Amino acid sequence: MKKPIVILPVFPGTNCDYDTARAFEEAGAGTQIFVFRNLNETEINNSIEELAEWINKSDILALCGGFSLGDEPDGSGKFIANVLNNNTVKTSVEKLLSRNGLILGICNGFQALVKSGLLPFAKIGEVNTESPTLFRNDINRHVSQITKTVVSSTNSPWLSSFKIGEIHRVAISHGEGKFVVSDKIAKQLFENQQVVFQYCDFDGKPSLDPKHNPNGSFFAIEGIVSPCGKILGKMGHSERKGENLYKNIYGNKTQDIFKNAVEYSIKN
Repeated sequence: MKKPIVILPVFPGTNCDYDTARAFEEAGAGTQIFVFRNLNETEINNSIEELAEWINKSDILALCGGFSLGDEPDGSGKFIANVLNNNTVKTSVEKLLSRNGLILGICNGFQALVKSGLLPFAKIGEVNTESPTLFRNDINRHVSQITKTVVSSTNSPWLSSFKIGEIHRVAISHGEGKFVVSDKIAKQLFENQQVVFQYCDFDGKPSLDPKHNPNGSFFAIEGIVSPCGKILGKMGHSERKGENLYKNIYGNKTQDIFKNAVEYSIKN
């Protein structure tokens, strides 16, 4: 049986590539880490061409967490978003989706998906003043902790094994994780079952309380998917898991979106 191939681009500041690759490999995928080189214009152009080629040969595109170019200028994920908006890469991404490929963005990767337009409506480059964004945490500094999230929808291959109401304990580590969205767009996302994870209290109820919602996200949103469900973006580091990690933390600490994605890719 052929293993699905996951391409993991590494941008300046990415720091979760090894963990993410390991999570996919443990789920049965083959992985390729690709270093995007930005030393000069020639290296950038070459990297764009090579990245597009890897996307064309892959089943899953995974954008890992980190702090691309120090989250500057003007906010997180902009460098990765600009790469995704490049016509060559954009064409490869659109082809990937058309052949039932999957896309994942965690933390910095989620920020890039939102700021490129891939989330929430899978339209690269179509970002306007009404588009959702990810902004500085309410406490105006980095947060690093284990938090609780609840499954609010399973309308995605990434969530095929989950049940609505299921609670996970996941690691977060970010300075700009506050999901900001208008009431109008939020209503669309909930109606389309695109809100898949929300920060929650001990009973699994979505919460705006800072004790449970560590960045102040509107509607307690932690993760969303595209209308087709093939693109998932989330702030929590689902890849930071392991048998002997967080031994003093109770609850379900395995959010295996990776296994769900691999099983889907094998079938499709």
